[in-house]
Amino acid sequence: MKTFLTGIAFLYVGSILLFAGENPPVYNNNWPQWRGPNATGMALQGNPPIEWSESKNIKWKIEIPGKCHATPIVWGDQLFILSAVETNKKTVSSDNTQQQGGYPGMPTAKSKNVHEFVVIAVNRQNGKLLWTRTVKEEMPEEGTHEFGSWASNSPVTDGEYIYAYFGSRGLYCLDMQGNIKWERDFGQMVKRMSFGEGSSPALYDDKIVIIWDHEEQSFIVTLDKQTGETVWKVDRDEISSWSTPLIVEVDGKTQVITSAARKIRSYDLETGELIWECSGMTENVIPHPVTVNGIVYLTSGYRGNALLAIDLKKAKGNITNADAIVWEHDQDTPYTPSPLLSNNMIYLLRENTGALSCLDARDGRVYYNRERLEGTGNVFASPTGVQDRLYIVGSSGVAYVVKQGPQFEILATNSLDDSFHASPVIVGNDLYLRGFKYLYCISEE
Repeated sequence: MKTFLTGIAFLYVGSILLFAGENPPVYNNNWPQWRGPNATGMALQGNPPIEWSESKNIKWKIEIPGKCHATPIVWGDQLFILSAVETNKKTVSSDNTQQQGGYPGMPTAKSKNVHEFVVIAVNRQNGKLLWTRTVKEEMPEEGTHEFGSWASNSPVTDGEYIYAYFGSRGLYCLDMQGNIKWERDFGQMVKRMSFGEGSSPALYDDKIVIIWDHEEQSFIVTLDKQTGETVWKVDRDEISSWSTPLIVEVDGKTQVITSAARKIRSYDLETGELIWECSGMTENVIPHPVTVNGIVYLTSGYRGNALLAIDLKKAKGNITNADAIVWEHDQDTPYTPSPLLSNNMIYLLRENTGALSCLDARDGRVYYNRERLEGTGNVFASPTGVQDRLYIVGSSGVAYVVKQGPQFEILATNSLDDSFHASPVIVGNDLYLRGFKYLYCISEE
């Protein structure tokens, strides 16, 4: 399975960090980024259903055009989705599609037609389409894995503007009515084995951070969110990665933490200066770091297993093998899904499977591991939580609701007629699931 799934390192990462600490109350009632208000995977309030099916607890269901594995975001009554919609236009020969270092029979896809890269706004109360904005028409030069899409980067919002990122297609700032305010083009990525793209921007205060890790010159760049102009840019000695940066305040200084194969690094958000670094993760780093109580947790799980818990107050300079690393774990870590952090527990899905583990976030003690969620198929979506529950969806359409806590307990098993790679979104009493064909709003009837 590992060899076949190598190419999914580009997928569904969609990870975006708006704030990693305490947020104003307005953020609690929204889902401004793919991992929720505090970027831990947890909704801070709400009570969606535990059980659903095609005939039970479906508030509304609508078809969404194109192919997209990015997780939706929500602000107020608007839900925003990115998508890549294939057209019949042909302007570039498919011979120009890049293939970097693949292996015979590797399941990658090439674009044969021009795609419209679109931002879609939906009324989250009734599912009605509010507006659609095409920000770019282009034939993708790069390939992507057969499980992937050319719109795997999730958007982020501060409630005033939407920041829609399509990787090699650019970054776009739109107002809440879909009008483009500014845009930036960073060039063309050259990803390992044409695995595709997936890392998303991080938004904090007046700045947006982009990680551009690929097989040529990698870099990190910070932009002014009002104008899109560069604040600072630093080259990185790094290979392809898909993880999104985590932004967090430590002792009055705001850090940008990046997870990658060669090194884990932290930069000063204001200047781009390197604050600390240590040895990196496994290959094809995807999961988004999470943090609580001054500890940051970084994971990866392709061709190995790695989890580091780092004390941010102690992290200065090169911390490899230093006491800033509070604990480590080398089993059952995720390849694609990000971890979920709640009540001093960290939940992990092994590789891309429905095998769930729960560890004590304070010391790494294992409460349970490899508990099987049968029938999910491959799991690329990250777990989402609310109250005392976890919501986990698989590519087969099967979804589990699992009780949070040190004892493994399945609360419900559900199924829909769709496949899911985007992560669940919870706002209030509504659960949103973005499938290959449909967008579902699940709520008590």
